[in-house]
Amino acid sequence: MPKALTAKNGGREKKVIHPYSRKAAQITREAHKQEKKEKLKNEKALRLNIIGEKLQWFQNHLDPQKVAYSKKDACALTESYLDRFCSELEQIELHNSIKDRQGRRHFSRETAIKQTMERERQQYEGYGLEIPDIVDAGNLKTFREWDFDLKKLPNIKMRKICAKDAIPKKCKRKNVTAVDKVLEELELKDESSDSDEEMTPVT
Repeated sequence: MPKALTAKNGGREKKVIHPYSRKAAQITREAHKQEKKEKLKNEKALRLNIIGEKLQWFQNHLDPQKVAYSKKDACALTESYLDRFCSELEQIELHNSIKDRQGRRHFSRETAIKQTMERERQQYEGYGLEIPDIVDAGNLKTFREWDFDLKKLPNIKMRKICAKDAIPKKCKRKNVTAVDKVLEELELKDESSDSDEEMTPVT
């Protein structure tokens, strides 16, 4: 007689997992955990790439003659960074201004650029835009030697620079004292007018 056919895996059938069982819940949790890890990993990689592109722009536009930058010079370089998309926007506008073209081309790219420029401008004119610390001579030297390796980003010190940093401290103090003087004069006028009103006419 022919031998009976034996099923694979010792004749045992693969056990079906019930969708509401503890095993199914465990598998679902593990899958969600893995998805979360991948999402965080991708977000971190995206952030690193954005920072890397910014640092690469600044390194390519450094003045080779400078040992260190003043805050005013750093602000001037930051202004150039904020305007880095202007030529691309002009090209898009030029393409869209040509006759016989239906609709706006590169609309999504144009929108993304404008949103980025607006956000960065608000940061620069507000609490500050983060750039490599080129004011410090030691960090500037380290930054010049950076080879665009994203793993070495922690070695580069960053600092926030804002539009107010372009104004020298002396000018700031002069402006403050001028405002204080105006306020004092207004207070004196108010006091004198109050004292005049309190005086009674002599009969």
